[in-house]
Amino acid sequence: MHIINRITKSIPYLYFIAIAAYWFTTINRTEGLTAYPILLFGIPFLWQIIKPNKKLNFALGITFVCLSSYLIIAYLSKIINFSHLAFNSNSVMLTAGLFVVTNFIMAMWIIKNSLRSRF
Repeated sequence: MHIINRITKSIPYLYFIAIAAYWFTTINRTEGLTAYPILLFGIPFLWQIIKPNKKLNFALGITFVCLSSYLIIAYLSKIINFSHLAFNSNSVMLTAGLFVVTNFIMAMWIIKNSLRSRF
C-alpha cells in the first residue's frame, strides 16, 4: 500500500516531466541546440520525486496553478473569438482543452499533496 501511495503522489511530477520532455523533443527537431534549456523545467519535478521538499512542492503547486489559470483564460478567450470551427481546428481545440484542464488538475494535485504532508 505504501508503494501505491508513493506512486500516486508522484503522478503530477511525472506528468510535468513528460510535458517538458515532449516539449524538448518537439523544439529540438526544429531549433536544435537551443532546445536544451527546456530540460531545466523538469529538474524541480525530478527533485520532488527523488527528495521531496515541502516548500518547493508548495511553490511549484502555486506557480503552476497560476500558469494553468492563465492558460484557461487564454483558451476560453480563443474559443469565444472563433467565428466558425472546421473539423481540424475542432480537434486541435479539443486537444488544447484537455491539455489545459489536465495541467490545472495536476497543479491542484501538487498543492493537495503539499497541504496533506504539511498538516
